[in-house]
Amino acid sequence: MAAQSLGMVMKICGLDYGRKRIGIAVSDEMGIIAHPLPSYQRLSTAKDLAFFASLVKKEEIGAIVVGLPLNMDNSLGEMAQEVLEFCGVLRSELSLPVYTHDERLTSIEAERILAQANVSRQQRKCLRDGLSAVIILQGYLNLL
Repeated sequence: MAAQSLGMVMKICGLDYGRKRIGIAVSDEMGIIAHPLPSYQRLSTAKDLAFFASLVKKEEIGAIVVGLPLNMDNSLGEMAQEVLEFCGVLRSELSLPVYTHDERLTSIEAERILAQANVSRQQRKCLRDGLSAVIILQGYLNLL
């Protein structure tokens, strides 16, 4: 449900989960438009949670949406199971609502957008995770 439809103003954070990096996007306070933040380089579970707790406080995040990498037949693979476990940890440690959103093909879409914008391969690698997080979050926001 969109923040504005609840009569509240809150930002929503979108995450593109990866084992090495996590792409991050944040919505505006009305929950309408997503924009990227720098990707987070994972360190350890404890440090990752401390980073996200700090981000939630700094950005005044009210909810988190994590991309769920479903298989093309809608089944849950190994990575989807890992994402669900990550969501559970975020939910319990940050005491926030944590939702998932189908992220199939978002990395391909992000790569296509960056290639069409004539972004170099090296720059694409740096920007892809954040853009994927934007695509995930914007997709979620568009459904609200």
